Parts: sequence; C-alpha cells; structure tokens
Amino acid sequence: MPTHIQELPIVQLFTRLVTTDRVFVVLCLFSFPTLLGQKLPEVVSQSDFVLGSTYTINSTVLNENRTLNIYFPANYKEQPQKNYPVIYLLDGSKDEDFIHISGLVQFGTFSWINLLPESIVVGIGNTDRKRDFTYPSRNKLDQEEFPTSGKSESFIRFLTNEVIPFVKATFRTEEHSTIIGQSLGGLVATEILFKVPDTFDHYIIVSPSLWWDDEKLLQIEPKSPRSPKKIYVAVGKEGPVMERTANELYKKLRLERAEHTEVFFDFLQNKTHGDALHLAAYNAFEKFYGK
Repeated sequence: MPTHIQELPIVQLFTRLVTTDRVFVVLCLFSFPTLLGQKLPEVVSQSDFVLGSTYTINSTVLNENRTLNIYFPANYKEQPQKNYPVIYLLDGSKDEDFIHISGLVQFGTFSWINLLPESIVVGIGNTDRKRDFTYPSRNKLDQEEFPTSGKSESFIRFLTNEVIPFVKATFRTEEHSTIIGQSLGGLVATEILFKVPDTFDHYIIVSPSLWWDDEKLLQIEPKSPRSPKKIYVAVGKEGPVMERTANELYKKLRLERAEHTEVFFDFLQNKTHGDALHLAAYNAFEKFYGK
C-alpha cells in the first residue's frame, strides 16, 4: 500500500476491518470526500430553471380549459421589434413532447448550427387525445376501444378559431407556421392537411395512425392549398400496416400535390413508434430549410 495512504488513520481502520479487496475499500472512501474531512462548496444562490411559460385558456368550442406551453427564443424579450415563426406541437404537455422538441428547436437555432430560424413553440396540452385527434370511425373495434373518439372536427375548430388567434394576438409572430403531429396526432395533422391545408405552411407528420377507420382517410381527395407547402412524412420500424400506410400517404401527396408543394419521406429503420419523433423533427427541419 502506498505510504501516503497508510498515513490516513481512517483508511487504516477500514482496511484492517476488511480483509478482501482492499483497493475497492480505498476507492470507495475517496468517493465520499466528507468522510475525509473535505468541505462541499457553499451554495451562493439558487433559482428555478425556466423553460417557458404556461397559459390556461378557456375554450368555448370544446367547453373546457386547455393548457398551452410556450417556448420563446432566447432573445425574445431583448428584441421587441422582432417577430417569429410559430411551431404548433400536438401532444404538447410537459410530460409529453414539449420539452424535447423545444430543446431541439433551441439547439437548432444556435448560430453555429443554424438548422432553422428562431421560433416560438406552442405545445398544446391534452385532455383526451383519443377524442380530439380522431374523426368518427365506422369500424366497430375502433368505436369499442376508443369510446370517446370522433371529435377531431371540434378540435380543429379549437385550433383554428381559438389557439392560433390567441397566439397571434398575444405574442410577436410571423405568418409562417408549422404543425408537428405524431401517432394519433399525425392522423389529425393529416386530416388538417387534407381538409384545411392553408392552416399551416409546414407539416411534420410522424408515424400517423392511418389505420383508423379502416384507412378511410387515405381515400379522400385532399383540398388544394392556395399557398406553398412543405410536407414531411416519417415512420419507424413499426410493423407492416404503419409502414405501408405512411408510404401510401407520401405517394398520395406526391401524386396529388399542388404547385409549389414539396413532399419528403423518411423511413427511420432504427427507430420505433415510441422514439421516432425527435429524429424525424430534426430531419424535417433539415429538409425544409436546406441544411
């Protein structure tokens, strides 16, 4: 044993008590500096780490209160003359996708990354996503397993008539906007794209649940948008139905796309339904902004 270790009485005590693996004992002792008389740093100050703001609004369309989680660009307060594009995130509760997508947007807007423009993120918290993200299904099993389903028309009106006007009136926004939806959120994002396409400029549709209602949404003819669109569709390794229907959506959009509409597709073979969204959003921003 090295001499400087032997000179420590507490080490001598422990190494005499333990007859096996003395090196391990010594290493454990050094892992706890307070045992050796070392002082921990003094706490000078403490404050909460704030990611954004939470607003609760009353929806007359849905007849309930709804939560909006808002991420602001770093210089939002310091540059009062500047307006920002908005990213609307479905499944935007704090315990869903708001934190990691906001982190991705913050990272992507660093000057040395420059993945996308500085943006406001609006996370729309859920109360009943099965209700809000699905249109009425004629499939009996859908009806049995999702008894509250079929109210997407109301949710889309809530989005277009209440959320978007509130955001535009309350924050400094540009006209340009993006929607991100995954799973059932991808289903309702597709419905918005097909029925009221000019609600958003960019659509990020990930692992959409197009199996709903025996895949009937894929059979309707999308309404032609008046303004340019960029649409990104992605799916992971999620089984034959999910992979096939996502591919069919991409092909349908490519075939029936309007002028000035760009459509992109990714098969994320190393991702699953549960973890595809983060990489998909990153890839979408790369394709949308040409990085």
